[in-house]
Amino acid sequence: MKIGVLGTGTVGQTIASKLVHLGHEVMMGARDAANPKAVEWANKENHDAIQKHALFGTFANAAEFGEIIFNCTLGTASLDALTLAGASNLKGKILIDTSNPLDYSTDSWSLTVCNTDSLGEQIQRQFPDTFVVKSLNTINADVMVNPTRLAEMTDVFVSGNDPDAKAMVIKILREWFGWKHIIDLGDITTSRGVEMYVILWRSFRKVVSSYQFNIKLVRSAQ
Repeated sequence: MKIGVLGTGTVGQTIASKLVHLGHEVMMGARDAANPKAVEWANKENHDAIQKHALFGTFANAAEFGEIIFNCTLGTASLDALTLAGASNLKGKILIDTSNPLDYSTDSWSLTVCNTDSLGEQIQRQFPDTFVVKSLNTINADVMVNPTRLAEMTDVFVSGNDPDAKAMVIKILREWFGWKHIIDLGDITTSRGVEMYVILWRSFRKVVSSYQFNIKLVRSAQ
């Protein structure tokens, strides 16, 4: 499958590399067509490969190329990045949104939108013809694509308005990334909860010796 990954940071590179290793064709998108991080990533992934499946280009190039798109851009820049990607290139496609609306200007972090709105909702409103599914934003990049790094099976969440799009994302999480416990929270408004959870994630991080941790829902025995 052809996949577009928007963003050249740790999350974008981790997801893009996993997808390439699974045999997908992946284009990493950035503001500049020859973004140094994207070029370095593609060269590394293609170095020993028989088939050159790691590509790079602009946000618009990646959005046009991908049958499915991952938004791995910084949350405060996501709407601008997706605007550059182009509504026409995103139309009718599933957009898996991994971003968080975080303000990193202080050590405690804060959210640029919360309570009555979320970045997931803002993206869906701005791109009504795109099937936005919020997921993977509650965990570190390495755990996103390899949940077996953790000592136990934990939970990952999906939020979105379209049942078929969520079903496809659940299939991707399960079959490509190895997630066994996936909770469908409901429509895109449930992005609010998982985005706000990231502030608690930050508190956890201060008392845990590793970025590689997650939570799970434990149900009553009766």
